[in-house]
Amino acid sequence: SPPSPSIYRASESSSNDGEAYTRQSLPNCHLSLSCYIYTYLYTQEMMEGASGLVVALAVVVLAAVCGGARRAHEWAWERGLGAGRRGRLPPGDMGWPVIGNMWAFLRAFKSSDPDSFIASFIRRYGRIGIYKAFMFGSPTIMVTVPESCKQVLMDDDHFAPGWPKATNELIGKKSFIGITQAEHKRLRRLTANPVNGYEALNTYLQFIENTVISTLERWASMGQIEFLTELRRFTFRIIMKIFLSSENEAVMESLEKVYTDLNYGIRAMAINIPGFAYHRALKARKKLVAVFQSVLDERRAMRRKKLFPAHKDMMDALMEVEDDKGRRLDDEEIIDVLIMYLNAGHESSGHITMWATVFLQENPDIFEKTKLEQEEIQRSIPPTQKGLTMKEIRKMEYLSKVIDETLRIVNIAFVSFRQATEDTYVNGYLIPKGWKVQLWYRSVNLDPHIYPDPTNFNPSRWDHFTPKAGSFLPFGLGSRLCPGNELAKLEISVFLHYFVLGYQ
Repeated sequence: SPPSPSIYRASESSSNDGEAYTRQSLPNCHLSLSCYIYTYLYTQEMMEGASGLVVALAVVVLAAVCGGARRAHEWAWERGLGAGRRGRLPPGDMGWPVIGNMWAFLRAFKSSDPDSFIASFIRRYGRIGIYKAFMFGSPTIMVTVPESCKQVLMDDDHFAPGWPKATNELIGKKSFIGITQAEHKRLRRLTANPVNGYEALNTYLQFIENTVISTLERWASMGQIEFLTELRRFTFRIIMKIFLSSENEAVMESLEKVYTDLNYGIRAMAINIPGFAYHRALKARKKLVAVFQSVLDERRAMRRKKLFPAHKDMMDALMEVEDDKGRRLDDEEIIDVLIMYLNAGHESSGHITMWATVFLQENPDIFEKTKLEQEEIQRSIPPTQKGLTMKEIRKMEYLSKVIDETLRIVNIAFVSFRQATEDTYVNGYLIPKGWKVQLWYRSVNLDPHIYPDPTNFNPSRWDHFTPKAGSFLPFGLGSRLCPGNELAKLEISVFLHYFVLGYQ
């Protein structure tokens, strides 16, 4: 307790100035300034101590509420499984109500270390290769090791496509990602040759080559360019020519802007409110569908008049193909397939081409080795032959390793989505019926147990290495392997061939 407040009257001599001070006690109601300050400070200390206690209690209560909310969220999704099945789930963390683990996921992929998201699960639960989470609005099992990825990708009896709502709505319900296994087999049979077949690739090669040559010449005269933006325009021009025989710059520029809005919404949360990426993407899809539908209507009208194009494009091929029962693709199927290929052929090819070019520039020895191979191929072309053929493309062995190494390190398709159609066990853990499954290709492709020094760009690692099924997943695996993988690699190969021969 503080001393009783008091004041002193002068009555004694000071040792310094001789003044007399008289000490006399006065009533407690009269406080000296010093005692007032003392009391004030003491009161403040008490108040600060109380405030600190309140803050500490608030933190404890908040932590308890947050922890309770997370446990309640997890319980709400697992309660229907029963104690026995619940105990067979893999370890993991289902995050917060409504948003689940999406905040941590987005934060990691906006940072310079996207692998930190999966790394946090490995750090907490060990390197078991399978974890539970809550992603894109659904309870999810994340698979990160080759054997388990292979099991899921090859098992069409227990797993179906499980893409997020935004992706299904924007790519199309009748594209490869939104249809049943039986419909998928039919659609793949009908579209494989027009897109990825040898004759189709040979037909597309000359246009791709001419576009690469003219594009590189134009860029060289432009000074500084924004490389990825220009590569996207380049790949978009190629894909639109292959699809619609369109080379109109104004039309393509307009369509590219619309497609860019569509693409930004594909991996977004399905929030259909103005200002959000998904809302803009839905509007963009309507515009793209309208453009493709008008082209289809025009071509059907021309066919009724017995007027046929001199050179067929992919839309013509898709209009003509029929299955063994004589059934043809309807307009919705054709449009959804075109939008799906547009996404795969434009976005992925542009990114991979950019990164391959960057890696070559950063590694002069690899650049030189690639260049020597391409010079040798160039010299082997007969004088009477104009440009490249598929024969030369198949000779590009080292360049193919450069592309594979780029796909391994920076593949834009870092994850694939499935959904369990029955209770299934993977790596000893339960994946309940109806739960989503995410296959983390990125974790597989950067696994240090398969690829020593995994982030190092080293095409020579492929010289005497043939990966086991499931340990290299640039285009997926199984019946749903990317249907445009050969077309994508052809675009990248032709671009890099001419780039290393004449540009830096």
